[in-house]
Amino acid sequence: MWALLPALLVLAGLSGGGLALALGRVGWADWAAVLPDGRVWAALGFSLWIALASSLLAAVLGLALAMLLRQSFRGRRVVGGMVAASLTLPHAVVAVGMLFLLSQSGWLSRLAFALGLTDAPADFPALTHDGWGLGIILHYAWKEAPFVALVLLAALRGRIVEQEQAARSLGAGAWGAFRHVTLPALAPALLGASVITFGFALGAYEVPLILGTHDPQALPVLAWQAFADADLTRQPQAVAMALLLTGAAAALLLPLLFWLARGTP
Repeated sequence: MWALLPALLVLAGLSGGGLALALGRVGWADWAAVLPDGRVWAALGFSLWIALASSLLAAVLGLALAMLLRQSFRGRRVVGGMVAASLTLPHAVVAVGMLFLLSQSGWLSRLAFALGLTDAPADFPALTHDGWGLGIILHYAWKEAPFVALVLLAALRGRIVEQEQAARSLGAGAWGAFRHVTLPALAPALLGASVITFGFALGAYEVPLILGTHDPQALPVLAWQAFADADLTRQPQAVAMALLLTGAAAALLLPLLFWLARGTP
């Protein structure tokens, strides 16, 4: 952890400078316009829901993928290459692809209609532009699960293997060794990767803009629309929304980061 201190100080300086500039642009009138707005709080709750559900689903999928890739099987290199390649795809490109695939006028809905599974393409379940953000959550889970898996694969080397072998030699089964040895040993890495996934899903705007609905909107989308509004007086309000989102993220993530730092040698 201490080896990362110089890089963390540089990042803190850059982030702190941007935060100071942002605070300088927002006045009391801007906060008075933003804080009583019910749309802002609904958007914040929607963003938190998306980030939480996405990070949990990505953690489960990433853990399963990591446990699969540590095994020896035919095609392992191909699967590993696909996992690594998926990390290079931009989020916006994947979101557009999922829109063509999962929307009620997309490929899956037309396939279901052609197979007689639905009476019309519009009868296909709404997985995009829905009030629960299912398409957004599926996107982040699919896109971030490989990242979680690679983090866990790096953590699975070294002493964990020896501890697993010791547990198996003492009579523990595969599930018992995983539950009592592997999973607790992976917990810091899994939590760290989940924190990164949560923070990214909370602050990104392009995927909710493409796959989300107009009501509710994610707070980054609402802030971006306010910043791009022709009425320039709304720009400080957009900054206030971004600061509100930053404060919510800090309140949730900083305790976890401090806990991880204390447990990392």
